[in-house]
Amino acid sequence: MLVIALDTSTPAVTAGLVALDDGHPRALAERVTINPRAHGELLMPHLLDVLTEAGHELADADAIVVGAGPGPFTGLRVGMATAAALGQACGRPVHPVCSLDAIAAQATADGDLLVATDARRKEVYWAAYDAARTRTDGPHVRRPAEVPTHGFTAAAGEMADALDLDVVGPRYPTPVGLVRAAAGALRAEPAPLVPLYLRRPDAAAPGERKSVLTRGGK
Repeated sequence: MLVIALDTSTPAVTAGLVALDDGHPRALAERVTINPRAHGELLMPHLLDVLTEAGHELADADAIVVGAGPGPFTGLRVGMATAAALGQACGRPVHPVCSLDAIAAQATADGDLLVATDARRKEVYWAAYDAARTRTDGPHVRRPAEVPTHGFTAAAGEMADALDLDVVGPRYPTPVGLVRAAAGALRAEPAPLVPLYLRRPDAAAPGERKSVLTRGGK
């Protein structure tokens, strides 16, 4: 099975083509650029470069996996919208996966694990995992000091160093991690493409305008 993997839930713009052989994902090609302002500009060029390097076309993919967050509103919707459009154009199923699950799936640590990524506003998105990398808590958004670290020795993700635990990789979701986290669902009906924002976007609708007129014509 050939799987396109996309993620824009973090500052990393990630695209890859992964072969899933007997449950073991293997990256055929991938592109990753760390630039939180370039998701929209780089994601499709990255994917086209990946397909060229791997010697495949979009139609060769059997499925698409996309990181569903949690992540910032603007960046996250780029990956989700791109995956949805590709799935519709190619007639391929699109499977969302929690981006923190993808990091946990490739974490280089034994035992229980915390994963934390940047939620801005001095907060982190975080989730907890057991030794089998099954999520046991989260995802949540909190300040690093409020994340319950008791019983954990290691953390992964770009904000792992804020949790005062041993830091392990990866910092961002990888194509192999995304496919590994979604492997159990790839042959089933895809879940709805619902982004994990966890909080309302920073932008707000403008309120009612106040009149510039005052009493007495002044």
